[in-house]
Amino acid sequence: MMSDVDMSILKVAKTTEVLVLLSGGLDSACCLDFYLDLGKSVEAMHISYGQAAESQELIAAERLSAYYSVRLQKVSWRGLKQKADGIILGRNAFLVFAALMEKPDSVGTIALGIHSGTEYSDCTQDFVRRISDLLSIYVPPRVIIGTPFIKWSKGDVFAYARSRKVPMDQTYSCERGGNIPCGSCISCVDIRNLIANAL
Repeated sequence: MMSDVDMSILKVAKTTEVLVLLSGGLDSACCLDFYLDLGKSVEAMHISYGQAAESQELIAAERLSAYYSVRLQKVSWRGLKQKADGIILGRNAFLVFAALMEKPDSVGTIALGIHSGTEYSDCTQDFVRRISDLLSIYVPPRVIIGTPFIKWSKGDVFAYARSRKVPMDQTYSCERGGNIPCGSCISCVDIRNLIANAL
């Protein structure tokens, strides 16, 4: 599995920090763990953008940043409408560029925990290439996008979480934002199936 990690992460200079976009879900928690395990200097950023799970995601991001002892920056943006669960057009592109605007000068990599095998067009290698091209026009200093799991399936990420003892009980992945996960949104179904297959 590790041989399929996006090796662009190794291009990051040792003197630059990694900013992990920490939603509070399993994928971003694993991404945070991954860069810390590489020995990188890591900070986290949680971006609220009107998502239905905003309050629960923020609580989870705060728990995870405390668990890993990393600084958590909080950015809030209000659009014109409440965002529903499922596909949110432009979400990952927005998150990357919001992080680019607000990041500390010491950050050289903006990292996301996106992985393959989803119906989301902004969780693909093509998306990563296109965003990387856009980021490359902002020089100096060079900032790259880090997506170490882009070739992994959700099952691979889940296996990584178990092997690394990522605190899954501290994460929140329901897209509808209830105090108790709904059990029926895409994220809840994914987690339920992964846990069932692991038993």
